[in-house]
Amino acid sequence: MSDRITLVVNGETQSCSFQTPLPDLLQQLGFHPRLVAVEYNGEILHRQFWNETKVQQGDRLEVVTIVGGG
Repeated sequence: MSDRITLVVNGETQSCSFQTPLPDLLQQLGFHPRLVAVEYNGEILHRQFWNETKVQQGDRLEVVTIVGGG
């Protein structure tokens, strides 16, 4: 049995290790976790739950980069 899963991030299929914590996945994909908002399976996922969220096979994430300025 493989320890890899597939999920969809911003419309693109990605793979990662089974039970990867969300912040680790974001870093693996090149996102700075402090500068993004995450929609997890259709719901905005509040940052306080990120460390306990382990991505699962078939999850769908939308990651939006927060841009400062004025």
